[in-house]
Amino acid sequence: MDLAAVHAALAGKSYSSVAPLCDDLFLQAASRGAATDGWPYAVHLLAHLYLNDLNSARFLWKSTPQEAKDARPELAAVWRIGQCLWNRDYAGVYAAAQGFEWSPEIADFVAAFLESYRKRIFQLLTSAYSTISVADVAHFMGMNEEDATNYAMQNGWSLDAAAKMLTVVKPKVKTNQKLDASKLQRLTECVFHLEH
Repeated sequence: MDLAAVHAALAGKSYSSVAPLCDDLFLQAASRGAATDGWPYAVHLLAHLYLNDLNSARFLWKSTPQEAKDARPELAAVWRIGQCLWNRDYAGVYAAAQGFEWSPEIADFVAAFLESYRKRIFQLLTSAYSTISVADVAHFMGMNEEDATNYAMQNGWSLDAAAKMLTVVKPKVKTNQKLDASKLQRLTECVFHLEH
């Protein structure tokens, strides 16, 4: 089983392409009846989590042989992250990811997952709140209160230090109107009729 494309994607930090690559290679191996003993299940599972594809991650976990689950602690550690995601245990995601000694092959991928997850959570907080306590931001972001405050303020939020509350600054929404040829033609005809 040739995993060169997966290793190249990991080395090139093209993490969003790892899950489709793994899915395709796994299906090819299964269709040939090839053994999957050396399959990088932890990388494959993390790739689905990176894309926030929890259904595919759960399916992969359920179809992973029990021997692989029992023999590979790194795979079990990735699944703990998946369980926390599934249960919306925000602090648990960070604890599970930071509480394991990852192999060099996957350590950068886990760090990239955490950064992507943190950005996604921050976007959710931005859209869901107008004000939020520093403690809640720290909880959701997997940071201490000082780091969470700094992160939020670097992204334009303001701090009420006395109340320990952050005021969310919503990003300005850009609206781009797209005019196709038919709309432009109708507008021209309308103006022409108004002038005559």
